[in-house]
Amino acid sequence: MSRADRNEPGPGHTSKPHAYDYPRPAVTADCAVFGLDGERLHVLLIQRDVNPFRGSWALPGGFVQEDETCEEAARRELAEEAGLRGVYLEQLYTFSDVDRDPRHRVITVAHVALVNLLDYRVAAATDARDVAWFVHDELPELAFDHETIVDVARDRIRGKVSYQPIGFELLPKKFTLTQLQRVYEIVLGRELDKRNFRRKALGTGLLVELDEVERDVAHRAARLYRFDRREYDKLRRRGFHFEI
Repeated sequence: MSRADRNEPGPGHTSKPHAYDYPRPAVTADCAVFGLDGERLHVLLIQRDVNPFRGSWALPGGFVQEDETCEEAARRELAEEAGLRGVYLEQLYTFSDVDRDPRHRVITVAHVALVNLLDYRVAAATDARDVAWFVHDELPELAFDHETIVDVARDRIRGKVSYQPIGFELLPKKFTLTQLQRVYEIVLGRELDKRNFRRKALGTGLLVELDEVERDVAHRAARLYRFDRREYDKLRRRGFHFEI
């Protein structure tokens, strides 16, 4: 095995602590945050206040510091740039096209977050000039490759919503079966049979019927439910397969 194969220095090389022979690309963490207002899917965007793409809209995100993980960086950036804390967040994909950032070689570890946007008040800070929710189908031109990240994130939640209970992250803590069905229809992009959907949803055993109904509605008030996350976590450890 050669020195190169072993990643060993060649003759005449002077070793230095923490010195590397290979370039080290910068790493960022970007977040595709989806929110629901009850009828339409939205994406959270920040307006950049620094170059490159100053004044353009982009996903919340920033550089990963040496003392934090990618997820920690993503959560920090969500808090700093948009005022979001404690949201559902999962790692999505690594985007590493060599020309994705005009400054230098930057690899981003993208994340996807889901929220009921009515539960959160967003506020711009640090290097964000503004922050706002945009309807998913009406996004402005985005900086970097963030349009691609949004598309990949959208495909992820569409594919995952039927076998993991991520759809509940888009709902208020108390919801009706109609609201739950609407979430699935919006995410999947198609209408669902009401009777079949309700049979599957109630059949999971994870919906707790509350002794409460809707308030301040013009139609007949519907029964409210909540998702039993503690029961789901217990069943999941036993191999339970969620499906709606």
